[in-house]
Amino acid sequence: MERLQIALEKARAARGRTQPAPDAADPSVGLLKREGMEAATHKSEVDWTDLSPLEVDRKRLQRKRIATFDGGENSAPFDLLRTRVLQQARQHGWRRIALVSPHSGCGKSTTAANLAFSIARQREIHSITMDLDFRRAGLTDILGGSAPYGMADVLERRVPMADVVLRYGENTLFGLNTGTRTRTPSEILQSAQTSEVLKDIENSFAPDIMLFDLPPMLASDDNFGFLQNVDCALILVASEKTPMSQIDVTERHVAELTTVMGIVLNKCRYKSKTHSHEYDYY
Repeated sequence: MERLQIALEKARAARGRTQPAPDAADPSVGLLKREGMEAATHKSEVDWTDLSPLEVDRKRLQRKRIATFDGGENSAPFDLLRTRVLQQARQHGWRRIALVSPHSGCGKSTTAANLAFSIARQREIHSITMDLDFRRAGLTDILGGSAPYGMADVLERRVPMADVVLRYGENTLFGLNTGTRTRTPSEILQSAQTSEVLKDIENSFAPDIMLFDLPPMLASDDNFGFLQNVDCALILVASEKTPMSQIDVTERHVAELTTVMGIVLNKCRYKSKTHSHEYDYY
């Protein structure tokens, strides 16, 4: 697990923005808990239990390398990432977290799904994960979602969020796409209306964490307006595939728009000294 931590720390050091180390909280302590205090009651205008449930295909999730659905040994790398993300979010008051990558094939959508299911196991934390990569809809493909309306329709106010979002358990929501390509993804993501819709979603659903699966940074201009709507961003890069030049350019672009939470080295296979199995980052 040391490899992931080094990637996050090096990202901060490279920017000259060394931050205080996260508190030594127990990994099971959720975003809303404080020492000596109970988690706050979730207050939402929308009753999450009334929302349509996500139909989970376990075999599909296994094929798509979603290791955190059932937890256990294989989910350990993503559980560590989840804990680090939640610790930093709690420390800095962050709620909106984007996931980006320099190019496609870095495992960004797979990481988003794994993070969402990992966070779901912390029952006091309510999260919404949205597929906003309208050119590829990777998260939608992973989960097998299919509906007449998707997140593009929500952002354009054609349908309410409650009619699109799918619920997993009592504390996790997914905003997926229709599976068809959106004609004007850049214009939708960069619009002032999108900013207002996100505020409405935040006010109505009261999530503790919002994860946004966004398009690759170097493939289009989709993210350059949208990233100003988030508190921070995780950059996903592929081991032995993403060149340093693309990592540097991506980090610079993201840092101009929001805070870089860290860089995650994905698709990295190695033997851990403290565990008897291999960790695979996909």
